[in-house]
Amino acid sequence: MSTHTSALAGAGVSLWLDDLSRERLTSGSLAALIEDKDVSGVTTNPSIFAAALSQGESYAAQVAELAAAGADVDTAVVEITTRDVADACDVFAGVAAATDGVDGRVSIEVDPRLAHDTAGTVAQAKELFAKVAKDNVLIKIPATPEGLPAISEVLAAGISVNVTLIFDLERYRAVVNAFLVGLEKAKAAGLDLSKIHSVASFFVSRVDAEIDGRLEAIGTEEALALRGKAGLANARLAYQVFEESIDSERWATLADAGARPQRPLWASTGVKNPAYPDTLYVDGLVAPGTVNTMPEKTLDAVADHGGDGTDTVSGSYEASDAVLDALAALGIDYDEVVSKLESEGVEKFDVAWAELLENLQASLDAARGEA
Repeated sequence: MSTHTSALAGAGVSLWLDDLSRERLTSGSLAALIEDKDVSGVTTNPSIFAAALSQGESYAAQVAELAAAGADVDTAVVEITTRDVADACDVFAGVAAATDGVDGRVSIEVDPRLAHDTAGTVAQAKELFAKVAKDNVLIKIPATPEGLPAISEVLAAGISVNVTLIFDLERYRAVVNAFLVGLEKAKAAGLDLSKIHSVASFFVSRVDAEIDGRLEAIGTEEALALRGKAGLANARLAYQVFEESIDSERWATLADAGARPQRPLWASTGVKNPAYPDTLYVDGLVAPGTVNTMPEKTLDAVADHGGDGTDTVSGSYEASDAVLDALAALGIDYDEVVSKLESEGVEKFDVAWAELLENLQASLDAARGEA
């Protein structure tokens, strides 16, 4: 076991892998990460499944079965992805049992084409939950304006949710409210709140990638000195919002009824700028009660030379506010940046999903002997 990953786990940070494929499942490499690198969960998204299915061989037998059964491409993609997620849930069943369901979680995202469709999102979230049929699954729902009421309704039905594509603080506050509304509805319906889990996925490196480009365009010494600081500052202020939310009377009422906090999850933590330390968005966001989901390259770097688990978030809020103020003083519009990032995030998953469906359709056609 890596001492660096163990230090993070000891500091209250759950390490989740941002990747899944059938090859990982059948080879045993996913199970090995639990033992070797303290990995306690998995997240997926349309881009991850598009990459997994592009390799093809591990999925050939199931594709042939689906083709023979006459499945259309939309049915086939649900069958394939939910099988991987259900099998991963089984791999993490021991972790889930040991943590009372807090960890050992595997996320699957609703069809990204539903990002602006509240009713469609709720319906598919329920479909995916029933199809995976594992207590330790999380259904991923994007934090778009249309996604917020869907998050509440899905939680109210007793289904655990990973809220994704959060870039800005005001939207995160709206996500917290949607979470609380969902739990309040679940409580009114007599559901066991202790069985309902949620994380809020706050994206980090994409913020720096966007803002750094603007700082370089400005080009002054003052501007260049702010590169690589916005992502951490933004996320640290999100943790302050989290702390405020669990210090409220509204939360106390739900906690007394057995509710679990909606943990902040740091997403997009792979470093995009090679000039930055490769563990920047892990070591810079150490705080109790958080999750950090990372690609394997970042996980390997953390295991090899990560920090010692020292809290790097508490007490950072004034300095983080100062970073955002300095960006505003240079003319960088925070609201415009985060709005652009959300739109691009939805679009990227749309493109990945379209690619996935196109490739899967070609595989189904080939299996049926069609040109």
